[in-house]
Amino acid sequence: MAEQKKNNEALNVEEALTQSEAFLIKNKKTIIGVIVAIVVVVAGVVMYKHLYADPREEKAQAALFKGQEYFEANEYEQALNGDSIGYAGFLKVADEFSGTDAGNLANAYAGICYAHLGKYDEAIKALDSFNGNDQMVAPALKGAMGNCYAQLGQLDKAVSLLQSAANEADNNTLSPIFLQQAGEILVKQGKYDEAIKAYTTIKDKYFRSYQAMSIDKYIEQAKQLKK
Repeated sequence: MAEQKKNNEALNVEEALTQSEAFLIKNKKTIIGVIVAIVVVVAGVVMYKHLYADPREEKAQAALFKGQEYFEANEYEQALNGDSIGYAGFLKVADEFSGTDAGNLANAYAGICYAHLGKYDEAIKALDSFNGNDQMVAPALKGAMGNCYAQLGQLDKAVSLLQSAANEADNNTLSPIFLQQAGEILVKQGKYDEAIKAYTTIKDKYFRSYQAMSIDKYIEQAKQLKK
């Protein structure tokens, strides 16, 4: 019986290690995930809400529109750098219409495009250029930056941003995602107590979230690895 328990614990540890080692690969395939939808929907709503009757703002929005179509079609290179038929690209929209809501939003789009293209340094720079304090969009973009730092192997920075994004969002949609990502990185770093704390926050504070349904498994794995 004791031998079987020992074998089960070993399997749990192996599973946890495999999970943490696969973290960066998983993130590369699903980077930003829900965040993309949030930025597209929420940031768009915020922009329209604050849109004022100004010719420059309207012109900026018109310039942004084609890029949004490319973005939603997953054509990130064209969305970012433009095409041969008149669309300038998010980068030029952000530069030419700096100071407008549309120009600001173009920075967010550009950052996400760069992330999908695997250009994480550029993604961080563009995302950091976005200026906003909306309770969904701003934390979402900070979490996206955290994911980019994880891809670059800057794990301490990644954890810091993910935890900060979770605190700023403070909701059942974003916070558990970022806390679980932070926890997985912390496990990879061997910081098991900190990982357990992040996972436990999901269990105790965001118990209505999707992530909370399976968080006990992550907590137990971190505890087994700590032994």
